[in-house]
Amino acid sequence: MADLAYAPHALHASYVGHSAPASFEPLRASVAAADTAGLPAAAVAPTPAPARPSGREWARFLRRVLRGTDAVLVILCVTAGFLVPFDGGQPFAGGLSDLNAAAIGGVLGVMWIAALGLYRTRDTKILGAGTSEYKRVAAASGAVFGLLAVGLVAFRVQPASAFYLVSLPLGLTLLPGSRWVARRWYNARQSQGQYLVKAIVIGQAEDVRYVLKRIARKSGAVYEVLGVSLPGGRRGTSFDVDGRRVPVLSSTDDVVRTVGRCGAEAVIVAGPVPGGNQYIRELGWGLEEHQAELVLASSLTNVAGPRIHWRPVEGLPLMHVDVPRYSGARHAFKRLLDIAVAAAALILLSPLFLVLAIIVKRDSPGPVLFRQERVGKAGQPFRMLKFRSMITDAEAALSSLGVQNEGAGVLFKMRNDPRVTRCGRWMRRYSLDELPQFWNVLCGEMSLVGPRPPLQREVGGYERHTHRRLLIKPGITGLWQVNGRSDLPWDEAVRLDLYYVENWSIMGDVIIIWRTFRAMCVPAGAY
Repeated sequence: MADLAYAPHALHASYVGHSAPASFEPLRASVAAADTAGLPAAAVAPTPAPARPSGREWARFLRRVLRGTDAVLVILCVTAGFLVPFDGGQPFAGGLSDLNAAAIGGVLGVMWIAALGLYRTRDTKILGAGTSEYKRVAAASGAVFGLLAVGLVAFRVQPASAFYLVSLPLGLTLLPGSRWVARRWYNARQSQGQYLVKAIVIGQAEDVRYVLKRIARKSGAVYEVLGVSLPGGRRGTSFDVDGRRVPVLSSTDDVVRTVGRCGAEAVIVAGPVPGGNQYIRELGWGLEEHQAELVLASSLTNVAGPRIHWRPVEGLPLMHVDVPRYSGARHAFKRLLDIAVAAAALILLSPLFLVLAIIVKRDSPGPVLFRQERVGKAGQPFRMLKFRSMITDAEAALSSLGVQNEGAGVLFKMRNDPRVTRCGRWMRRYSLDELPQFWNVLCGEMSLVGPRPPLQREVGGYERHTHRRLLIKPGITGLWQVNGRSDLPWDEAVRLDLYYVENWSIMGDVIIIWRTFRAMCVPAGAY
């Protein structure tokens, strides 16, 4: 079934966002009224829901706002490169009368603004969701400055180093920053039930139930579910999803008319439906008259979302899935980033390390650091470092606590573990006990971002596909940490790790690191 949290072309959600709860209220009142009146529910027209701003319209409004802010910020960045003193204390232009510099700045500004449009950085399908928006902004900016460099060399124009050392870094800070601010505002409204796209979910019962659970659980789902349409479904009945009663609006044969009646803006196909491809094709045609979107949830997006590309061959659209790569230039750059950040962290945090070491030593008898064997890349064991947060004989006491395990799958977790020391409770809550792992990163045993480093006994309980978590280095943080940590169900933790292994990116790592800082300030699932 589909990964509705990370699928770029299906139901998608932000590495940075808030929860967008699915609402099933608009038609529930009409069904209850029908029952009270003693009339068949199907004979009673749905009570119109209170008018709310359309999610689709608000996305378009946000796109227009970003078009304006992008232009203003680009002009600001180019002007800064044009006027900021550089090269011996002189501005690049050497004065406003320098027409050559002004021409270069003007061309750069126009190209930059145009590239942000050509790279579809304001596509409504990616606004407020996932990392694609930030990646496209970075790619557009890099392409413009690369093209500018080629032009300067080809036409033997004076060097424009000020633009590269001032305008480009400033742009890569301000442009994503403005998107982040807009995203926070947009997602905050969605978390309050506003600006959501009204949708109907159709398909077989189990597929529909899975999609509804994902929309209700995952942050940034952007959809307000009006109800469902099932094969043979009867309007006026309801559908149970974990104790919630979701209205059944129609059978799958009557979806188009139901869309018109309910004012739905999207139809989510949760899986195979009677009629197959022919049905979906005709459904798409029928939805055109209501300007409603057709959204297909594919199980392939569960682990391969960003690697999916469409390529038409003689009019036949073919879906291509890139082969995941576990080595090469990107991984080399990731390693360089790990070394730089880990070295800087060990130096800058050394005073904090000293304070924590003193606290641990005074709190309970035993060593300051706890060394534990974990399994790394390709199944290679290594000694992971942590500040000791448990009593010294914690491992020996584990067997007596097995029946109290609250962890998921092969994990052992207890909210009130008696082995945890006094200082260990607050260190674990704010992940301070994990800071020594920067040494593991510097030594190449771990990465800043990656799957959770497992114990050997956990690896022994893995299913076959779960071993794919070991294809890359484990991380100090990862999707598992910023999405609930110990509160995650085991299958969800595995899914997040597998998704990361096959689809990681540098920009995605940066966003996960940023979300980790937020998770440390407002911890969830840390015990």
